[in-house]
Amino acid sequence: MPWTELKPRKFAAFDKELDGISRQTMQDHYKLYEGYAKKANECRKILNEFDYSQIEGNQVYSPLRAVSVDYTFALLGYKNHDLYFGHLGGDGGAPTGRFAELAESEFNGVEKWQDAVKKAASAARGWVMVGYDLNDGSLFNYIMDSQNLWAVYNMVPVLAIDVYEHAYVRDFGATPDGRKQYVEAFFRNLDWDHVNRQLAQAEAAKQGADSSVSEPAVP
Repeated sequence: MPWTELKPRKFAAFDKELDGISRQTMQDHYKLYEGYAKKANECRKILNEFDYSQIEGNQVYSPLRAVSVDYTFALLGYKNHDLYFGHLGGDGGAPTGRFAELAESEFNGVEKWQDAVKKAASAARGWVMVGYDLNDGSLFNYIMDSQNLWAVYNMVPVLAIDVYEHAYVRDFGATPDGRKQYVEAFFRNLDWDHVNRQLAQAEAAKQGADSSVSEPAVP
């Protein structure tokens, strides 16, 4: 299979003093991200080495099933953190640009979107993904209880909030109030330009897909 090795990236947020999120938390968090890259690469290697003409594909348990499931967990752990770290290090504040326009129309107000996404962060067990739907161009706050137990087809994540305890326990403690304080700190450090770049890529993908749809044949 034509897989290339996943390599952890460098992020601007690690060169800055974030407001409320400690450097030690960020460094520990980055090690987790590195671990996901390592394990995803290991799973890819094993999947490449399987003899698919002989290996069992049992749904109760089989080496193929075990590695394939673990691969999705490691791969999405890598991808989710790639987005998460990428849009930290900004000046925070209210949403801006195209994202603000969509949030205003989808949620009947930017403030309502902010309330909604923060409540989603309190309700989620793992992640909150703000996703752009390639089918209808909408925004939605997706709650993910585990980073590989979700599948929203044609949804492109544009903003990711990690609400696993490792993201905030050192700085805020493992309580619901601590999580809320962390989410507030997350938004104080959000780079809205990065979020808008993600959104622009998603909208371009939708435009490309829409333009490629041929007109139905006239009977």
